[in-house]
Amino acid sequence: MAGPVESKFSPKDMEFRNLGPSGLKVSVLSLGGWLTYGGTQKGSIVKDCMQAAWDHGINFFDTAETYANGQSEIEMGQALKELAWPRDEYVLSTKIFFGTGRKEPNTRGLSKKHVVEGLKSSLARLQQPYVDIVLAHRIDVATPMKEIVEGFTQVIRNLNLAYYWGTSEWSAAQIMEATQIAEKYNLIAPIAEQPQYNAFHRQRFEVEYAPLYEKFQYGTTIWSPLASGLLTGKYNDGVPEDSRFATNSAVFSDSVKQLQTEEGKAKIEKVKKLTTIAEKLGGNASQLALAWCAKNPNVSTVILGATKVEQIVDNCKALTLLPKLTPELMEEIEKILDNKPAPTPSYGRSR
Repeated sequence: MAGPVESKFSPKDMEFRNLGPSGLKVSVLSLGGWLTYGGTQKGSIVKDCMQAAWDHGINFFDTAETYANGQSEIEMGQALKELAWPRDEYVLSTKIFFGTGRKEPNTRGLSKKHVVEGLKSSLARLQQPYVDIVLAHRIDVATPMKEIVEGFTQVIRNLNLAYYWGTSEWSAAQIMEATQIAEKYNLIAPIAEQPQYNAFHRQRFEVEYAPLYEKFQYGTTIWSPLASGLLTGKYNDGVPEDSRFATNSAVFSDSVKQLQTEEGKAKIEKVKKLTTIAEKLGGNASQLALAWCAKNPNVSTVILGATKVEQIVDNCKALTLLPKLTPELMEEIEKILDNKPAPTPSYGRSR
């Protein structure tokens, strides 16, 4: 007879939000493996970063089959095994679509075959019996939407490989179509989107997805809340050697060039003004940028990317700024950003 399970999790000062319409609670800050774990960071540092996140009340961890061609899942899976947290105390997501760089055409996409076998391969790398959420990493135009929804329903309903499914960088129309197909054929609808969202990237999140929040309480697990580091202020005087723009130069070559343009220089000036506000609040630019994202009630969780424990400790202090973001202060920030997306025209009709 099994004894009682010892709890290893303390919520600390963390805020928890429902992931979309589900009953699942996720920490408003979470930790992801993109461009870091399995890529630039391997071994004990991955475990140290995950432990630091856990120690600050983070219960949600995100990865994908394509991150470092499967190595991210391997590194994070090994860390989870060594940390030995109770499985019911953390929430884990991975994403299926891009594969791991193999040549056979069925090892990528969202065919029923790859959704099932790709997720099974992910779970083997993660050393896990299931993930809490599996996300469709992009839309697959070569696979009928009904088959995509059937594939994700199968891994949840028949195979017990996941509890929920979601989308990443899908259009609102595609999410709507998947949801309507699920309703029509008694299949399982997606519950959350993983989009890019930050103070410099707002249109899709704030305008295009607005009907999804209203109609379905659709959830969001946002990535790049710091605009790949731009909102930290670290690029105010050029590109530091240990920054993402330097360590992942192939991915960010366009971003580095963009910094030299008039638009890029204008963004740097905005970051300098935001830094002044952050310091008045007793924080820094990174913490303000994260708190600004979390202030949006349609954000379920803000995914952090960290190569060092100190970054996680620093980022988690964003929670102390959240209650200080009054409507007046948000208006002041809005004036600096000067990029609020125009809402969809209502032609004088509103409820």
